[in-house]
Amino acid sequence: MNAEFIGLLAVYLLVLFAIAPFLGRYIRIVMSGERCVLTRWGQPLERGLYKLAGVDPGAEMGWKGYALGVIALNAMGAVALYALQRLQGGLPFNPAGMTAVSPDSAFNTAISFVANTNWQGYSGEATMSYLTQMLGLTVQNFLSAATGIAVLFALVRGLSRHSAATIGNVWTDVVRSTLYVLLPVSFVLALALVSQGVIQNLSGYQDVQTVQAQTYDKPVMDAAGAAVLDAAGKPTTIAATTQTQTIAMGPVASQEAIKMLGTNGGGFFNANSAHPYENPTALTNFLEMLAIFAIPAALCFAFGEMVGNRRQGVAVLAAMAILFCVFAIATAHFESQANPMLAHAGVDAAHSAIAPGGNMEGKEARFGISATSLFVAITTAASCGAVNGMHDSLTAMGGLPPLLLMQLGEVVFGGVGSGLYGMLAFAILGVFIAGLMIGRTPEYLGKKIEAFDMKMIAIVILVTPLLVLSGTALAVSLAAGQAGILNPGMHGFSEILYAVSSAANNNGSAFAGLSANTPFYNVLLGVAMWFGRFAVIVAVLAMAGSLAAKPRVAPGPGTMPTTGPLFVVLLIGAVLLVGALTYVPALALGPVAEHLQP
Repeated sequence: MNAEFIGLLAVYLLVLFAIAPFLGRYIRIVMSGERCVLTRWGQPLERGLYKLAGVDPGAEMGWKGYALGVIALNAMGAVALYALQRLQGGLPFNPAGMTAVSPDSAFNTAISFVANTNWQGYSGEATMSYLTQMLGLTVQNFLSAATGIAVLFALVRGLSRHSAATIGNVWTDVVRSTLYVLLPVSFVLALALVSQGVIQNLSGYQDVQTVQAQTYDKPVMDAAGAAVLDAAGKPTTIAATTQTQTIAMGPVASQEAIKMLGTNGGGFFNANSAHPYENPTALTNFLEMLAIFAIPAALCFAFGEMVGNRRQGVAVLAAMAILFCVFAIATAHFESQANPMLAHAGVDAAHSAIAPGGNMEGKEARFGISATSLFVAITTAASCGAVNGMHDSLTAMGGLPPLLLMQLGEVVFGGVGSGLYGMLAFAILGVFIAGLMIGRTPEYLGKKIEAFDMKMIAIVILVTPLLVLSGTALAVSLAAGQAGILNPGMHGFSEILYAVSSAANNNGSAFAGLSANTPFYNVLLGVAMWFGRFAVIVAVLAMAGSLAAKPRVAPGPGTMPTTGPLFVVLLIGAVLLVGALTYVPALALGPVAEHLQP
């Protein structure tokens, strides 16, 4: 770690915290149905959408109806996206002639984009047509982010209302968050990206002549376009030579903007945000990092305003920021040093061409170690998964912070909406523990925390560790899971642990040395993504309904303040002790053991 990274981190947080209060107030206004310039302009369209869908925007729902609406919307989205992938070979806007996506890959991708995970076991520019990218993936980027915002506001209403039977209208929440928040901000960001060189077109792919002939390993494909596997279950390749390079085109900027703002992360290209057409300059890199945290940070201020005390949101934001800085600095520290594997291999780091500046392996020269390390921490703290470097090339201990950030439950800023409702679950857990310590019924924002609420908190916190640890154990135990490991030993275990952690926590980044585009991994990770997203959402909504039905009680002498430094420390402790300790044995077998190996 050096002064360059500290300076970059300071500037980043300064800009983020400068815009977050204003964006948060705007989000609170539009989600509360109050009038502003954009809502006045958009009301005819909003009313038209309700009429087209047959929705009464004034009819509120209980938590069960709200949950049913969330599941129905996303299930229909998954079916539509699956069908679009399977039929894309006969549909328009397909200049590269992409054929149908295989059933297992289409299943995985449909769930991935609906669940805000955007895990990609395929190469985007070699698999998806323009129509699939635009009508399928980009649309789901908006809807999955809108779902997270909607669920958050349902929970906040549960905390702020008095003896209420309803928590809002899911259709109104999804429409407003899409129409007034995600669409306009994405439009502005997309224009900024285009101005810096991010492409936005419907042109066909361009073939150009290279200066030198290139030899590469060409995958062997069967008649259906799927990779032919050898006896060990690994893709078969043959040596090939070419002096022609195909340069992919497409509507990239529009997808790039919502990919970042919605904390989605799925890249138009296989190289994701390391590709110069997605992220060409230092300015676009900064804007994309800023976009990932912009809405999650703003929602903390919106939360504070909705519960009538902005300091409540600031306290939660402070806990997020402290945790983030610790993990970001740890990542930069380990990546700014020579990879210890060099010493184990007998390489003198002082005289190595690749060691003196730190671990440059897998990093874009345009960004370097500092900007890449910050991007790594941001994208795994949020449930984004976009990458501007190869995470599999991080040092063993440099890869531990992003892995642990995901395993905490994506609550350190986290996804759009999902990060804050996850952190509020830890806040309620924290005050419950504090209440037990002083022998008093715990309260949070005037609501007594009782048995049913804690059962839902347990589901929210424990469902992802259950999916991660059981999924990892299954993968390392079965031949189909072992076949995807390209790097044997402890790093291979880390790759599987990272993949399942990424899927269950709806992140989407990967230690890409794992061959995961197989029927086994597509199904395993698809199941983890679905339940990691919607089991948590149903539990959060059940808790919202329970809290909304309770009266607010006035603070008493035994009420724990939830706006000061003590609460921030308690919240951080709850996140680390409950969220992290579950994974210590698995982390010891993976990155820690790899770092210590002789």
